[in-house]
Amino acid sequence: MSSAGGAPGGEAKNIHERSLMAKRRNNGRIALRTGSFGKGRYSQWSALVRSLGFGLRLTLTALFVALVGCHKSQTSSVLQLRLGYFPNVTHAQALVGLAKGEFQKEFSLPVDFVPRVFNSGPSAIEALLADAIDLTYVGPSPAINGFVRSQGKALRVISGAASGGAVFVKRAGVSLGRKEDYAGKRFAAPQIGNSQDISLRSYLNDLGYLPKEKGGNVEVLPLANPDILMLFLRKEIDGAWVPEPWGAILVQRGNGSVLIDERDLWPDRKFATAVLVASKRILDERPDWVRRFLKLHVKLTRWVQENPEEAKQLINREITRLTRKPMPEKILEEAFSRFEVTSDPIPSSLVTFFQRARRLNYIRRGDIEGLCDLRYLDEITLNKENSD
Repeated sequence: MSSAGGAPGGEAKNIHERSLMAKRRNNGRIALRTGSFGKGRYSQWSALVRSLGFGLRLTLTALFVALVGCHKSQTSSVLQLRLGYFPNVTHAQALVGLAKGEFQKEFSLPVDFVPRVFNSGPSAIEALLADAIDLTYVGPSPAINGFVRSQGKALRVISGAASGGAVFVKRAGVSLGRKEDYAGKRFAAPQIGNSQDISLRSYLNDLGYLPKEKGGNVEVLPLANPDILMLFLRKEIDGAWVPEPWGAILVQRGNGSVLIDERDLWPDRKFATAVLVASKRILDERPDWVRRFLKLHVKLTRWVQENPEEAKQLINREITRLTRKPMPEKILEEAFSRFEVTSDPIPSSLVTFFQRARRLNYIRRGDIEGLCDLRYLDEITLNKENSD
């Protein structure tokens, strides 16, 4: 009797456990696809990761991505080329290439082209280190961090993507005309260790200010760009160092004003805002894919340079598809006025970003010798010049 009575309860328990396992697997797949590891069932992981130093955070999150994705990668027999990018205008080649279907046409059967959207450079590099993506458009600082942390084994910068397109925007009513005005202020950048975070902290450091976590009297908050806008509107932050189009958004929607156009801080007003990074594995195992992708990247760069108005419309369409929010034309025009697409990675600016990261103790040892592998870019550029 007790055996018969216990069966339904045991079966119910098994069904419940199987349901939980399936839910965990689905959550893992969602996190891997979107590049978001701090929501839902993984929020405790995210809280732990945020409390750690950048280098350990990078390593642990890469391990997490690998564990979440290992089942799929082991069982799938489909050849995939996986590209990371952001819904930012400074990733114009990725947005235009997707909107025009160029990547999908270049990489069709038997290769499955898989684009993956990220919202910050460190999370894109974490995914690349975990072999969840093969190529990514990303800011220079996360690329440098990934290269140094992996002791030069994980990735290479194979091209530039954008120069300029980062600004320091102050809120209306906030006075920052004198050095003394910065004391006690709260600022924001998209994420710890990303290029705008390093630029903001370096600028404050040059003014003689340290963040509160290091005994200083200014706050630097790592926030997603939409959260920066929300706190800007609530008057809970005084300014933010952001990439475009978020600079234009803070000006147009947040009634802010550009305090610093970062181009003004660099020689010839040129510095790398976005670069194209390839994993060392894809370079070694599929150099033909890398060459084909890079050839298309150069083609898209020239197309955007020669067709800026049509490019703006395609970029806006793609950002609307990804964010479900079209950009007003005024914001798009302002954002485009502050950057240019380029295939030049501007190596001297990469050296400067590395030196700044060292000074901020984001990187404590290592160097960036061998970071750039421009052989295919030089080959493609030379062939193009000869054919013109």
